[in-house]
Amino acid sequence: MVLATVVAFGAWSAGAARAALPPLIPREDLFGNPDKTDPELSPDGTRLAYLAPEEGVLNVWVGTIGRRDDHPITNDRKRGIRYFSWLYDDTYIIYIQDKDGDENWHVHAVDLTSGEDRDYTPFDHVQARVIDVSPERPNELLIALNRRDPVYHDVYRLDITTGKLELVYQNDQRFIGFLADHDGKLRVGMSSRDDGGVDLHVRDTVDAPWRVLYSWGPTDLIRAGAISFTPDNRGLYISSSVGTNTCELRILDIATGKEETVASDPRADVDTYVLHPTKHTIQAVSFVKERLDWKILDDDIRDDFDVIRRLRRGSFRIVDRDRADKSWLVLVDSDIGPPEYYVYDRETKSGRLLFSTREALEGVALARMEPIRFTARDGMKINAYLTTPRGVPTKDLPLVVLVHDGPWWRDHWGFNAQAQWLANRGYAVLQVNYRGSIGFGKDFVNAANRDWGGAMQTDLLDGVQWAVKRHIVDPKRVAIMGRGYGGYAAMIGLAQTPNTYACGISLNGPPDLISFIKRYIDSRQAIETIIWDRLGHPERDAEKLKERSPSQMIDKITKPLLIAHGTNHPRVPIEDVRAMVAKLEQAGKPVTFLEYPDEGEALAVPKNRLDFHAKVENFLAKYIGGRYEPDPTPLPAKVTKNADGA
Repeated sequence: MVLATVVAFGAWSAGAARAALPPLIPREDLFGNPDKTDPELSPDGTRLAYLAPEEGVLNVWVGTIGRRDDHPITNDRKRGIRYFSWLYDDTYIIYIQDKDGDENWHVHAVDLTSGEDRDYTPFDHVQARVIDVSPERPNELLIALNRRDPVYHDVYRLDITTGKLELVYQNDQRFIGFLADHDGKLRVGMSSRDDGGVDLHVRDTVDAPWRVLYSWGPTDLIRAGAISFTPDNRGLYISSSVGTNTCELRILDIATGKEETVASDPRADVDTYVLHPTKHTIQAVSFVKERLDWKILDDDIRDDFDVIRRLRRGSFRIVDRDRADKSWLVLVDSDIGPPEYYVYDRETKSGRLLFSTREALEGVALARMEPIRFTARDGMKINAYLTTPRGVPTKDLPLVVLVHDGPWWRDHWGFNAQAQWLANRGYAVLQVNYRGSIGFGKDFVNAANRDWGGAMQTDLLDGVQWAVKRHIVDPKRVAIMGRGYGGYAAMIGLAQTPNTYACGISLNGPPDLISFIKRYIDSRQAIETIIWDRLGHPERDAEKLKERSPSQMIDKITKPLLIAHGTNHPRVPIEDVRAMVAKLEQAGKPVTFLEYPDEGEALAVPKNRLDFHAKVENFLAKYIGGRYEPDPTPLPAKVTKNADGA
């Protein structure tokens, strides 16, 4: 073991610097299952449900608050459960699950009295979506199914006690989204337009005709939409940037169409909302610039937020509340510790730690994530985050450019397992919110339209140069890595700028843009005009799309490339990935290929996550010289604690 540890340092840095790095954090502690996560209070506030491993697979657990009776109520043995919710009768918990990542979600529910776990949508090749769960109808929910039409979902009312499915709306309008009012009436539908925009349709009653109330053009779509009905069902809370650059929270009067801005920020889009569980008012909204900031709209919760801010250093979110609004669940996220969940008592104005998601990381010397800002070559201001190793000088470090998925997503300040893993291995980590990233206004998002492999890519290069000019990184030891769009950026980066990156890692990146667009439209045809506007048209823009497809640039890829892919990815065909790998191998290019047959868009199975990160760790150590963890001896199974930590 001593010899293996010495070898693990490779040729990186000097002996004194190596010795100053913290001990290696086991990959299992970062990428294995969390100990517990995503808790929800029962509506009556007496019980807690959360996700935790059962025989190595994430399942739903339930326990009485203050007792030690926590137990699993589901029995998944494959990919694990990711999404669940209480129904408002305090008796049922619903969850959704697909098969091997195919995204054909089924709606399940567990009767906590009998223990029965039932699949309420046992239909092959049919996707279910949950539309509405409401305290006004505690045993019912609205769901959408594409059973009749594979593209457009019809809406059903599901009686959870009997299993009866009642069709409440046949989707002849070709709506791509729905919203019910507080009485459970389906009164809002969204449809895509030929120009790539979206129309919001309303009806005054379920028997009234639909009419267009509001429209978003193609440049206003990111983060736009209907959030909720106002308490009296006469208005809608919407998110919109129509007439402004950043997305605002507005109230839209259904009768007149008049808008009123409730909350806005000139630098950032409105991000998340705090809704009262029974009054249906929005009490606070958040904006994320470098870090998360709250704007309080209801003075009733101002003192509560002041107390919560002092619970722990970091950013916080209100993730759940009981029906009486006496107990809140609060998530506090920090860059130097695992996420922690607290229960907050509104009567005593006090918070109590429930658990952290990863106990093994408590007290570990994690690296700080610093917000930075630089100017791109065309003058665009770019926000990013830099994480550097603890214990060594921030000078001439090997660098990993960690590119987020999307691209219509963003990196956030807080705990990031991959950033901590890489920093612990001795790398600086740069996470760039390149143009196309959300949260910074529509001008920033739309600057990336139909330009994959263009300015989005040079934003990453400008971030690297920012770090090189400050002597933070060694320009000869720079890697690029990402998932989805980030995987694409890694592949196209090696092809376009072979002298910048020493190696690249692509997880589920699309190698052929034309094939990707067609597959995307086949699986989600209702938004084809949006995809054409954002990525390009497979016929009209064919020449440009081919030029920027990594599979067409095999001859330009000279540096080592690791490609990993889930066989069942619904939008990036495995055949395209295999074909690119075959071309690379035939051309004698240095390529490593990992295929995971039981995965789709994300690595949901723990053994696959651990395998991928072990392979990547050794790959990076070989080509840019950081540390790696030798294959560890299997760890003993962890004992799952109850909700009170006992």
